[in-house]
Amino acid sequence: MQRRGIQPTLLDGLTANLGGPRTMAFFEQCQKAIPWQRLADSIADLFPDDDAPSKAGRPHWPLVTMVKCIMLQKWFGLSDPQLEETLRDRLSFRRFVGLSLNDLTPDETTFVHFRKRLREAGHAHTLFETTLACLRERNLLLKQGTLVDATIIEGPLGQKRPDGTWTTDPTATKTFKHGRPYHGFKAHVATDKRGLIQDYVFDTASSSDHKHADDLMKNETQEVYADSGYMSQKRKEALEDRNVFYGIAYRRVKGQKELTAEQKAHNRLVAGVRAFVEHPFAWMRKMNFWRARYRGLARNALDFALRAIAYNWKRSFSLSPIAA
Repeated sequence: MQRRGIQPTLLDGLTANLGGPRTMAFFEQCQKAIPWQRLADSIADLFPDDDAPSKAGRPHWPLVTMVKCIMLQKWFGLSDPQLEETLRDRLSFRRFVGLSLNDLTPDETTFVHFRKRLREAGHAHTLFETTLACLRERNLLLKQGTLVDATIIEGPLGQKRPDGTWTTDPTATKTFKHGRPYHGFKAHVATDKRGLIQDYVFDTASSSDHKHADDLMKNETQEVYADSGYMSQKRKEALEDRNVFYGIAYRRVKGQKELTAEQKAHNRLVAGVRAFVEHPFAWMRKMNFWRARYRGLARNALDFALRAIAYNWKRSFSLSPIAA
């Protein structure tokens, strides 16, 4: 059974204009641009007996409220306790998620259980695809060009237990980059030429950049861009056979002292386009996503998916619709 909110009181009306102007402007934009009910409806089966009397436990929070809470968490880089505290403390946050001053506040356990339901139902993908559908309908996603990249998400190394075992996350793996060891996971993404994430794969750190690249590129019919780590003669031939522009940067191969003039010109040509694939990772790092927050591949994969959704919506605010 869904929890029923308390109707706004006179005090809610008197405090309606309180809040930081930039935060309020951002929330107003979110309310206008994001179809919250559509997102909530896409995952409505999380609570299938919504109209039936509750047999046990407390009523669940409205899905719109929970989706807004999760997006707030990603937009502001908050932990579960910080999200609960912020909802209790900031009037603008309460108004945004639909809580009156007299309403109770979702606690951190509520967020944990909600994410568990999303994970078990596979609804990270549902919310991501619903977001993409909305952006396509508004002509915000470019149809031509796919940019591919990956980033490492470090996980805690853990500590040694008295019995000699370690607390390290068993789903995380090791890799090396630029001679430095890393332990954790790796996020592989495909964006359009304006930096909106069109597809992603979340895997362990030891997964090669090549492993998921071809799947991320498979639906592209015009142009593919990536850094030199994705350079492959086989991939080049496969793309050219499909009449897809090979916008992958060149690097020196064994026995080659320097790139040819043609290769250097190619790299300069693709560098400006390829840079947009870095935008999602740069924003996520700014929102404290440079280290895995949870234990387990599935939990961290859900976390990345929700961040990708939050990023796409925020990025979309600065984009103009594409002329049809």
